[in-house]
Amino acid sequence: MKTRRFAYPYGVWIILFTLAPLGLLLYYSLISPNHAGITLANFQKFTNPIYVMVLVRSILLALVCTVICLLIAYPVAYILAKQKKGAFLSLLFILPMWMNFLLRTYAWMTILENTGIINKLLGFIGLPQASLMYNTQAVIMGMVYNFLPFMILPLYTSLQKMDPALIEGAQDLGANPTTVFRRITLPLSMPGIVSGITMVFMPAVTTFVISRLLGGSQFMMFGDLIEQQFLTNNNWNFGAALSLIMMVIMLLSMAVMNHFNKGIEGRALL
Repeated sequence: MKTRRFAYPYGVWIILFTLAPLGLLLYYSLISPNHAGITLANFQKFTNPIYVMVLVRSILLALVCTVICLLIAYPVAYILAKQKKGAFLSLLFILPMWMNFLLRTYAWMTILENTGIINKLLGFIGLPQASLMYNTQAVIMGMVYNFLPFMILPLYTSLQKMDPALIEGAQDLGANPTTVFRRITLPLSMPGIVSGITMVFMPAVTTFVISRLLGGSQFMMFGDLIEQQFLTNNNWNFGAALSLIMMVIMLLSMAVMNHFNKGIEGRALL
């Protein structure tokens, strides 16, 4: 009982920085702009096809970014896990994260813009310039670059902890490389895959800096829409409702991924 008091600071922290902000969001989302009373009009306003289209676009781009990150990160993490100096090599992927997120995105602008490095190289070799900025491809490229380390690190940790004796035993029993990967490596690395997908999809679906800088003012994602309501339109009620809608979507996606992860782990090594 005496040790319970050591949990009090954490309880105060949770109340001040988690429960209280969520309570404020819920309050503003249920109060009408003129504070006339409780209403669901802020949530009903989201049924506008324009807002729904922004949400669908954000989810689709986040899914594309997550899939690309997974396809790139898995073989990289697998190779790093097999190396004796894998921990040192993984540091190379962490180093860019020490730089400010905004600066990393601005760096991509200098690479992709019409007077950037790529177009200068194309002009040097006699090829016409390419329109690389202010489109969907530029946004996806910026998202993949910024969020790729969040996929590599959990995969690397999961693959590194794998017992090599399991793979050796399967090979001794006559399993080919494809079977070993499908029945042993992939199921045992599922916790890393789920963690990586969660760590990439969540910030990707709510990002607004990347879409604004690389996608241009005409390219809006759900994070841009929420920021616009708070900072530009001064409509905190609708912005709070949008924030809660996004939080529910995130919680549902996490629940689906955890359920999927348990199903895979239950079938592992069977």
